[in-house]
Amino acid sequence: MPLTGFNAADFNVFKIGGLEPRMEAIKERIQPKLLALGEHFTAELSILTGDEMFPHVAKHLRRTINPPNDTWVAFAGNNRGYKMLPHFQIGLWETHVFIWFAVIYEASNKAKFGEVLQQHVSEIKNSIPDNFVWSADHTKPGAIPHRDLNEQDLTEMFQRLQTVKKAEILCGMHIPREEAVMLSGDDFVKSVADVFVKLIPLYKMY
Repeated sequence: MPLTGFNAADFNVFKIGGLEPRMEAIKERIQPKLLALGEHFTAELSILTGDEMFPHVAKHLRRTINPPNDTWVAFAGNNRGYKMLPHFQIGLWETHVFIWFAVIYEASNKAKFGEVLQQHVSEIKNSIPDNFVWSADHTKPGAIPHRDLNEQDLTEMFQRLQTVKKAEILCGMHIPREEAVMLSGDDFVKSVADVFVKLIPLYKMY
């Protein structure tokens, strides 16, 4: 499948009621796009990170009642799974596309990573673009703009990663639905690539 962005019909999948009907629409409409993006960015991220990366398209297999409110492809240096590792994601909620570097609650060495982030807080504050966003919970759509955070705010996030078992940290870009549907396939891919390049320094700190 050619590389494309996401259109209104893709975002509207999350309006479909019921687990089976929504999953059927995700499999039909969105997963082929995620698979194509996965194939493309696996090679690119392997070069950028210096590690062999593998794509993982979300299957949502654990769900038995509630339909998923978002879906994604993740990239990590293990072909069996990604949640225990620092990883990258491309995905969407009904309201936006997300492009993340993520360390979620299953990750090993999370506390050590939090220490490293804290040691580099000034560098991170100055190097992450103002229009990027941070999240402390991958299961919620909201995020905080980097421009709204000072070094103390970032330090508190990094300390939480060291001390709270369920703590997570995600950094990247949200593309609002209204903007995403206007992007050509080439423009979307370029936007994702630009975000990943800027997130590599965080990955290298892990």
